Amino acid sequence: MNARTTRTLAVALSLTAALAISGCSGESGGSEPKMTVSGAFMPQPVNDKMAGGFLVVKNGSGAADKLTGATSPLSDDLQIHETKDQKMQQVQSMDVPANGELRLERGGNHIMFMGLKSTPKVGDKVTVELRFEKAGPVKVELDVKDRTYNAQAPTSTAGNGH
Repeated sequence: MNARTTRTLAVALSLTAALAISGCSGESGGSEPKMTVSGAFMPQPVNDKMAGGFLVVKNGSGAADKLTGATSPLSDDLQIHETKDQKMQQVQSMDVPANGELRLERGGNHIMFMGLKSTPKVGDKVTVELRFEKAGPVKVELDVKDRTYNAQAPTSTAGNGH
């Protein structure tokens, strides 16, 4: 009986140690991507049918992720669109590379707001929550700009050539 108790105690201590080690390695490894957003804007929509959202998502971690969706009080139907060969198409997700960025910009990839509940005007702010495969949600305010506004974002080398 004494040997059995000793063996049970040894197994319990081994399991506890294994769980503690695996828990610590997950925390110190920083496995969840860290997302920040800059340059977020929406050109003033022409009507309440649709609008585009543009921004830059920066991933400040060594773990790649994917933008999988977005929500907003302005519309119940937000879509992620990519532009290839001058044609827009909805996609389920977009890659956000480790230590890199995803650019959503005019003439390229963007968020499309379908069936607006109202028509925002220049100076308004539109709240959006971005959803990712791994990272937690990120709330962003898009500044509503003039219809001809185009952000002149600085060229970035983040994520290139590592």
